[in-house]
Amino acid sequence: MSSDFIYREKLATTRKRLRVDYRVMATLLGLGPDGADTVEQWERGCGSITPTKQRAIESLPDTIPFKDDRKKSPFQFIDLFAGIGGIRIPFQEFGGKCVFTAEIDKHSKVTYAANFGEVPQRNGDITKFTASEIPDHDVLLAGFPCQAFSQAGRKQGFLDTRGTMFFEIQRILAAHHPKAFLLENVKQLKGHNGGDTLKTIMAILRGEASAEIPSDVMLSEEARASLGTHFDYDVDFEVLRARDFGVPQIRERIYIVGIRRDKGAPANHERIKEMFGKVIENYQLKVPLKDILVDDPERTQDFTISDRLWTGHKERKKRNRANGKGFGYSLFDRTSEYCSTMSARYYKDGSEILIDQSDLGRNPRKLLPEEARALQGFPEEFLIDRVGKSQLYKQFGNSVAVPVIRAIASEMLREANIRTRKT
Repeated sequence: MSSDFIYREKLATTRKRLRVDYRVMATLLGLGPDGADTVEQWERGCGSITPTKQRAIESLPDTIPFKDDRKKSPFQFIDLFAGIGGIRIPFQEFGGKCVFTAEIDKHSKVTYAANFGEVPQRNGDITKFTASEIPDHDVLLAGFPCQAFSQAGRKQGFLDTRGTMFFEIQRILAAHHPKAFLLENVKQLKGHNGGDTLKTIMAILRGEASAEIPSDVMLSEEARASLGTHFDYDVDFEVLRARDFGVPQIRERIYIVGIRRDKGAPANHERIKEMFGKVIENYQLKVPLKDILVDDPERTQDFTISDRLWTGHKERKKRNRANGKGFGYSLFDRTSEYCSTMSARYYKDGSEILIDQSDLGRNPRKLLPEEARALQGFPEEFLIDRVGKSQLYKQFGNSVAVPVIRAIASEMLREANIRTRKT
């Protein structure tokens, strides 16, 4: 019996057991969604399976932990700029069914596929879909791109192509008018361009003004045509810290919630502010850093930084202090209440969160992948072994703190009178 035959059988058996299509299987095998035809041909006995792909077949997961095969659900939602699904998890926990996903990063799609058994269509590019092609939904979720507004980015806002992604959200809201929406972005959005960027966003979402976007700012034809749409949403925002919701990192993010008003009802944006007040009052939980750290010297050995990197960190911090700058590495240990915010660049040198190991006679270390998962509040069953460590750090650095989303979801769904599985 040839090895190809054995792996074809194993491939077909595993795919059926996981209940995924060829696109998902191709993604999990590192072929990308476009490799679906190759997987189908392998199962049918065509072509040879290389040793590399044989090993990939051997390492396929035993289960898709958050796969949702339900035919009926209390409510439906869409997951835009989904990343690895951090916003999706709580809404699915409350009984929601995700009916559309958009995510363009190929590595994030692998992690998403491994955990949800789905891969976005058309390369995950939201600009490739007309609003009419997106299924009807009760809730719109979007952690829209933040680089254009962040301290680490170029801060060009709407002049940056990524900044115009807000208007992709706006055109979908204009077409579907769901009962509620939740948008997440970096704290810096609040002060970007002297606060004018956020004022523009809020005015559009509240139906108080139509956006006047210069013609030289790139927008899809449908997005530009929808700029004059009047919305009937009560909308407000709040900046929340993840460390107040059960994960030991600062991570301040801005959350914008909109809830559709009854037809003809006057605006009452204050009710969203009151909703955020309940989130802050009812879901506060402090967890110390030690609760997520792995206490295993053998396991942590490989994450210890080199002498050269540690020397570079110390010298850089010394120079910055001499120049009156506060930038440099940050060192934490088991007595720390919380740590700095994990960023997408953590994979480079880990400087913002280094764990002290002086008691072991070692240089500091970076977080373990499972510690990064816990730092963002993802469930333990969330699979983190489908991409390399660098990509994984990047994905968690770009993601959301799940417990914050869970707290918002609970109050938001209640305020919007959306039936859930838990209430």
